[in-house]
Amino acid sequence: MTTTHRTTALVWFRRDLRLADNPALAAAVRHADHVVAVYVHAPEEDGAWRPGAASDWWLHRSLVRLDADLQRRGISLTVRRGASSAQALAELARETGATHLYWNRLYEPAAAARDERLEAELTAQDVACESFNGGLLSEPWELLNSQQAPYRVFTPFWRALQARLDGLPPPLAAPKRLRGPSPRGVSIDSLGLLPRIAWDAGLAERWVPGETGAHERLEAFCDTALARYDEGRNRPDEDDGSRLSPHLHFGEVSPRQCVVAVRNAVMPTMDRPATKASAEAFLRQVGWREFAHHLLHHFPHTTEAPLDERFERFAWQDDAALLQAWQRGRTGYPLVDAGMRELWTTGWMHNRVRMVVASLLVKNLRQPWVAGARWFWDTLVDADLANNTLGWQWTTGCGADAAPFFRIFNPVLQAERHDPRRVYLRRWLPELARVPDEWIHRPWQAPAAVLAEAGVELGVTYPRPVVDFGESRRAALAAYAQIREPVAAAKARSGMAERGPRRTSGR
Repeated sequence: MTTTHRTTALVWFRRDLRLADNPALAAAVRHADHVVAVYVHAPEEDGAWRPGAASDWWLHRSLVRLDADLQRRGISLTVRRGASSAQALAELARETGATHLYWNRLYEPAAAARDERLEAELTAQDVACESFNGGLLSEPWELLNSQQAPYRVFTPFWRALQARLDGLPPPLAAPKRLRGPSPRGVSIDSLGLLPRIAWDAGLAERWVPGETGAHERLEAFCDTALARYDEGRNRPDEDDGSRLSPHLHFGEVSPRQCVVAVRNAVMPTMDRPATKASAEAFLRQVGWREFAHHLLHHFPHTTEAPLDERFERFAWQDDAALLQAWQRGRTGYPLVDAGMRELWTTGWMHNRVRMVVASLLVKNLRQPWVAGARWFWDTLVDADLANNTLGWQWTTGCGADAAPFFRIFNPVLQAERHDPRRVYLRRWLPELARVPDEWIHRPWQAPAAVLAEAGVELGVTYPRPVVDFGESRRAALAAYAQIREPVAAAKARSGMAERGPRRTSGR
């Protein structure tokens, strides 16, 4: 009588909460008889950028959906909790006799350092480790410029990435059946990811986390909004964006699946210029996501510090009252306030509006960009460290391929251009709903009789602008003028000042 030795592999789920096009899961199924699916909750390992409340809300629901999807295929998700992922995984390997550990790579500085240590520890305990690219079209270190240095400008980076897209392999199918033990773990509810005080009704109404929700969203986008995306993506009053960003962040859908779906959707109509332009515009946004991860990998310090070192000398104001007015959507600038209230209610904000609210904060209010980044980090369901860092440094003018600092978005003009029927403003600012179109985006300039008829009392029912746009713009540009000289020249000048004037002998 012969005894068959069955191999067991752990698949460590992180932000790849899907079964289809999951390289780590596919490798485990291919090489092992039994698969143990595990999620380790160790938020302390994320360092200074532990996920915020909105991200936790999404994670809870996505884990529940993943567990249900796994159970339909024969196993369940084992959830462990602890301060050390390495310790939790090593214990699970001993319990199950697992000889292999598979995972998909993360690229944030703290996660990458943790994974490197973890691989060394598990390998020393005779657990073979293998990681895969499950979240990007190209690894951050694979694309370099002609000087073999990281790209700092998007357009050449995008050209290099595009050259790889035609050779993109097809997405992997989800396994139909999984076999293996389901060791005991803690419940998803016990992780404490949901808010103790209910504030999430707007999130639950807007979003369906999980792999199924991600593909429903992708399919709906391809069927309807994709054809209008090139123009519609700048209209917060229309639902023409993809809204795939949180699904991509949590890995419920892969960028490869998105690229293939969009290409298949537009293939029959690629002879139509508008359709072709919309498809290219969407793929370019996927490219910006790749560029963000490329930059964070090569410049990990930029989560806290500007890539352009001149901005280390910028005169930020650090005004708690101004920051709070911005956070609460009480700046007196309707497009900004509408965006901030959309964010608080739904965990999301239209991309065009994100640029406008960020511009007001860092330029007109002159609050540090990191303060804005941290508020977005806590309130966005698609809070992604690479994208968040790139976005804030881009608007501030201190990052790679950034908008120049003197490009200051005027919220009045932006509302006129991108919310022409004032639908977005009225949706999120009901106190201004009766103000005529001519004045709703600048109520402080409306005649008193118009405001009275609309039931608006400035400073009571709706705030006056916290700063004068023109004056604050001039002040911001004056502050920028103080740092415009190159870093080397500034350091040299600073050194001369510290040493004092050079003495002469007098002879």
